[in-house]
Amino acid sequence: MFEVYQSEKSGEFYFRLKAKNGQVILTSEGYSSKSAAMNGVESVKKNAADDARFEMKTASNGKFHFSLKAANHQVIGKSQMYATESGAKNGIESVKNNAPGAEVKDLTA
Repeated sequence: MFEVYQSEKSGEFYFRLKAKNGQVILTSEGYSSKSAAMNGVESVKKNAADDARFEMKTASNGKFHFSLKAANHQVIGKSQMYATESGAKNGIESVKNNAPGAEVKDLTA
């Protein structure tokens, strides 16, 4: 499920993709409007099936994380940190499996 929400601090809108177990598997950057955040959700749904859109990285602390990029190479979502590369790969598979058909819950309403 995608959740769209607004930060009380910055006023910006964000989305997060949660797996069926409730774990957050992908989060967005801040958007200036709710409609822009909703467009980000649609972009994730559209791009999640394409392996080439995922980029895996290793952080300076040795942990692994990934980004999902749109066709224009702009980052549309980032993962949490994973202790192992296989954990990050499982996270990518979870995004690929969950994002395309996920419902969107508007927490700003």
